[in-house]
Amino acid sequence: MAKDTLKPDTNPKKKKLSSKSSKAHAEDIMDTKVKKKRRKVEVEEAPVQTPQVTVTADGKKQKKEKKRKKTQMTEETQKTMQMEISDPPRRPEGTHELEGEEDLSPEEKRVLERKMKKILKKEEKKRLKAEGETLKKTEASGPTAPQQALDYLTCWAENRTEWKFQKTRQTWLLQHMFDSEKIPDEKFSVLLEYLEGLCGGARDTTVQKAKALVEESGQAPEDRDVQQRAHRAREVIQLLS
Repeated sequence: MAKDTLKPDTNPKKKKLSSKSSKAHAEDIMDTKVKKKRRKVEVEEAPVQTPQVTVTADGKKQKKEKKRKKTQMTEETQKTMQMEISDPPRRPEGTHELEGEEDLSPEEKRVLERKMKKILKKEEKKRLKAEGETLKKTEASGPTAPQQALDYLTCWAENRTEWKFQKTRQTWLLQHMFDSEKIPDEKFSVLLEYLEGLCGGARDTTVQKAKALVEESGQAPEDRDVQQRAHRAREVIQLLS
């Protein structure tokens, strides 16, 4: 049996072609690398094109104004900081040192003081708002009770056809009839005429109150207000007894 033997490739043309193809392949690779390097260098060396911005006179003016405001705000901030350092804020009235506040740093205390001031300011606004609303309601409610009682008495004296009996107004007059500040002298003379028609329990109660004021005047002879009330009480006793 014949032995298989490997015959060497003795074809010179084939070797020559293979060497040429490998050489051409190597040259292609080198060309590709060179092209990539050139592109990279061109990109790096290419000048950066910045968009041209046309600055108008208004734009310059706005920039100057912004710069001026920024400088002004910076100066004011520095002044404020210097004032806070030289003259630390005092604790608002009505506040007291909180538990653990002594362990705070000066800056933390200043922050806490500002918060307390804001809280107190809000509370003050609420209080003033509530007082304003109460005052408006009082003004909108119309005449006060003293004025209504005096108008009731005047209507009885001057316009009897329009007058109507109102127990609330009569009660107020009987309770304050001895006070010259609430019922002036000219109105008291009209009230005496009104009391002539008083009857029943209201008449008896008024007489008893007048007698008590006369007795009180004996214990305070130098008190002008007491003596003035006693003088009116004597007139009422004389009228109704």
